[in-house]
Amino acid sequence: MAESLIRLVRMLSAGFSNQEQAFENPPLYAHILVKFRPLPQLAPGSLLLEQSYAINPAAPYRIRVLQAERLGEQIIIHNQALADDQRFWGAVDDAERRAQIQASDLLPLNGCAYLVREDGDGFVGEVEPGCRCLVERKGSTTYLVSRLELSPSGMRTIDTGHDPSTHEQVWGSLAGPFEFERTHDYSQDIPESWLQHWQS
Repeated sequence: MAESLIRLVRMLSAGFSNQEQAFENPPLYAHILVKFRPLPQLAPGSLLLEQSYAINPAAPYRIRVLQAERLGEQIIIHNQALADDQRFWGAVDDAERRAQIQASDLLPLNGCAYLVREDGDGFVGEVEPGCRCLVERKGSTTYLVSRLELSPSGMRTIDTGHDPSTHEQVWGSLAGPFEFERTHDYSQDIPESWLQHWQS
């Protein structure tokens, strides 16, 4: 199981772009950049996530700290927001600003963890069941249904928001998943201490 967790964190520590998909079908897919960078000063498996539109990468519309860990035979990716997150915009490409993120800046997002399993040479993760991952969108409260498929060459994601009482889809892709290709590799940033912790 330790080997699976190490492989997952290595595979996630990367930059991704759906440029090809966005250029082929601009009405349906915006051009999005997603980057995950290890945060060695935090708990093992902690990664800074920034998701931004390619036209404005300096202003990410989603910034999170994920933490991958093993619980028994299950791999879980915890999802955490950052207090006053604008302080850290662009930190994914700025080592000095990344180093300033501390555990005290993290705000746990209850009900929003991903349950991850191995799938061939990659991984599949889905938001934990229970409809508890609440997202405010366009003035209404919805719960998130999200799936992540990770492979050595890239990543597919699909996020939808649903009405808590009717379970009808309120927002999200109607055209299918976003298809991201791997553009950068940040796995060299994973500290040796994490590997030792997982293997011990």
